[in-house]
Amino acid sequence: LGSSYNWDSHKDLGANNLIPMEIALKIADKIRAHERFSAYILIPMWPEGAPTSAPIQRILFWQHKTMQMMYETIYKALVEVGLENTYEPQDYLNFFCLGNREALDRENGVQSSTPGNTPQARSEKSRRFMIYIHSKGIIVDDEYVILGSANINQRSMEGTRDTEIAMGAYQPNHTLARKNSRSHGQVYGYRMSLWAEHIGELEECFEQPETIECVRRVRSLGEQNWRQYVADEVTEMKGHLLKYPVEVDRTGKVKALHGSEKFPDVDGNILGSFIAIQENLTI
Repeated sequence: LGSSYNWDSHKDLGANNLIPMEIALKIADKIRAHERFSAYILIPMWPEGAPTSAPIQRILFWQHKTMQMMYETIYKALVEVGLENTYEPQDYLNFFCLGNREALDRENGVQSSTPGNTPQARSEKSRRFMIYIHSKGIIVDDEYVILGSANINQRSMEGTRDTEIAMGAYQPNHTLARKNSRSHGQVYGYRMSLWAEHIGELEECFEQPETIECVRRVRSLGEQNWRQYVADEVTEMKGHLLKYPVEVDRTGKVKALHGSEKFPDVDGNILGSFIAIQENLTI
C-alpha cells in the first residue's frame, strides 16, 4: 500500500495515486456528517522478498508514511467535530495481515533439521510464518465487489508500467437502493465467508462491519492473534487475522509496536528504513 500524496515529506516522489487518500477522505467526510464508516485493509506482513533487503525496507518505509498520512487525516476530522476524546482513528481504519502457527504433532511430527541460526531454522522452530496475501480486491457495503490484479501502489496504478485487469460485480436485487435495507446477497456471503475463514468464528456484530462494536471486536481479535503468533509458546492458531504490528496512538501517530519492532524469525524493521535505492524500484 503506498501513495506519496500528502506525505509529510518526499511528496515529490512520484507515487501520485489517490486511493489511500480517498479512503481517508471518505472516512473524514463521514465523521463530519456524524455517520459510521469503517475500512478494514489487509496487506502482506511484508512485500515479496527478503524483509531485510534494501528494496523491501524502502517499500515498508513508504508504506509507513502512507499509513501515517491516512491516520492523521482521520484524526484532524475528529478534532474538527470535537470527537477526538470519544473516538480514535483506529475506530474507523485498521490494517491487518495474515499468519499461521501450527503446534508440532507429538506422535508424527518431525523436528527441524535445518542447521544454524537462519530465518528458515528459526521459522521451523517457532512453527510460524505469514500467509502471503496475493489476491487483490475490495468489498463495498456488502453490495459491490472488485477483483483484479492491481496493487494499491504506483507501479500498478501508473498505467504505463504493469498491465492490470479487474472486474466488478453486484446483484441488482441486493442493493440498499433497491431493497431499502441491508444487502444479504452473494457479496455479503463472500465477505462473511472470508471473515469466518480468517477469524475462525462468526459473531453477530460481523453482520454490520461499519459499527464501532464490530471494528473494536475485530481489532481486539487481531491483537490477540498477533500475541499468540509472537509468543514463546507454540500453540495452534484458531484464527489467522493478525492486527498489523504497528502502534497507532489516539492522535494518529504510527509507531513501532513495543516488543515487535522487527518481523519474528526473519528480522527486518516493520516500519522500514530509508535506504538509498533507485526510487522507481520501490514505488
